[in-house]
Amino acid sequence: MASSPSPSAPAGPGRQPNLAFRRLRGRLSPGEFAAAVRRAAREIGENVSCDARYVGRVEAGEIRCPNYAYERVFLHMYPGYSLTDLGFEPRQAVRGRTARGRGAYDAAGTTADARIRPGSTLPEPPCPTRDPGHGPSDRPTDEENDVLRRAFMTGGPAAVAAVCLESPESLARPAAAEAPGAARGGRPGEAAAVEETVRGIRLLDDRYGADGLYHRADGALRAAYDLLDAGARRQPAADRLHVWTGELALSVGWLAHDSGRLAEARPHYAEALAVARVAGDSALEAHAFCNTSFLARDAGRPREAVRAAQAGQHIARHLGSARLLSLLAAREAGGWALLADRTACEESLGRARTLFEHGPRDADPEWMTFYGEAELNGLEAQCRAALGDWGHAARRARRAVALQDPHFTRNTALFTAELADDLAGGGEVEEAAGAAGRVLDLLGQVRSSRVGGMLDGTARRLRHHRGVPAVADFLDRLAEEARPA
Repeated sequence: MASSPSPSAPAGPGRQPNLAFRRLRGRLSPGEFAAAVRRAAREIGENVSCDARYVGRVEAGEIRCPNYAYERVFLHMYPGYSLTDLGFEPRQAVRGRTARGRGAYDAAGTTADARIRPGSTLPEPPCPTRDPGHGPSDRPTDEENDVLRRAFMTGGPAAVAAVCLESPESLARPAAAEAPGAARGGRPGEAAAVEETVRGIRLLDDRYGADGLYHRADGALRAAYDLLDAGARRQPAADRLHVWTGELALSVGWLAHDSGRLAEARPHYAEALAVARVAGDSALEAHAFCNTSFLARDAGRPREAVRAAQAGQHIARHLGSARLLSLLAAREAGGWALLADRTACEESLGRARTLFEHGPRDADPEWMTFYGEAELNGLEAQCRAALGDWGHAARRARRAVALQDPHFTRNTALFTAELADDLAGGGEVEEAAGAAGRVLDLLGQVRSSRVGGMLDGTARRLRHHRGVPAVADFLDRLAEEARPA
């Protein structure tokens, strides 16, 4: 709703107020204009945390040139305008100046108070692998993020896990309705709330996949960073909050990864690694390297995948978990397979299986519950496929499907998709189409863009065999599923 103009923040000494930007705001209040900026950002897939304070700083001349993310948003809002038309100084005139005070820019063009810290918005190009079916509109609104923060502060673990899954309509409920535990038992431990949120996200991801969950979980992560910024009174509580916030960053990064948003996953993993080092937690650091290796493999950066997996093994060798070392060795094998280094891949796979056979231990991380014999066979199938050993890959994928715990619905779909692609690669087109059809059945229960992408690859292998009835049936079903509702 429009309101009378609010006075801008006074310009500081030596600063010229940005009158052009102030005129563009018109009769909107700074808060209303900030909301319009956030809406415009969502339209183009950007994620900026614009608020009334930011608008005031721009109008006061404190921000002489926006960072790249804000630049894209402003130019989207005002087509045909340049930055100078909007009252900003040219970027080249701002770069290189000595940073003085809040809002001064460094040589990279980012504000000094927005330099890398957990939760800060960093300008990066749009992710080319973003799932077109899940665009900016499924980002949480500011009202949803407020609910997540209130749930952390007053509702406790169950409230936050529930909010991450609720529909947008139910997110609008009053905080009191979301947090009955607050009245009964008082404020729970903040670290416990983050911990239970991580566990809830992992459970839901295993059952339903990442799509549709990622952006709400991202809102929960921002709330956890707010708790970190506020600080805990006692060091043990602060350490625990750091560790579980790092685990939450890894969970959110994984949701981005599994939903095809690889560029968005990368900074989450980097933030988790930074938190691990600040907290001095080797287990969290090994987890971050493990996820980073997996992401690098899927993003086509095999040497980075190998290096990250080796770094994780170096960190994890004193943690007492043979299963963790096994998974990291399997991640390393995935990188070697993409590099077509059969000898190194075989050696890493052999090490992964030997370590796995040492059995479970009390020191095994909680997040590794998915890593059983089914997962190990599935990872080996991926390596064999990358090396072109289609028959061997199909045998491993078939075993992975057979051994998979039904609880992990997403992984069942994943390994069945791997089986379909391996069969197609080996020329078993009819059986491949049957397996691919079973994946389509499972995608009625889970939403994973990664699995969907694998099916698309299988379809490309099979499209020249449309004369086979089973293949034609699968291709027709896939095309029907792809049509917008």
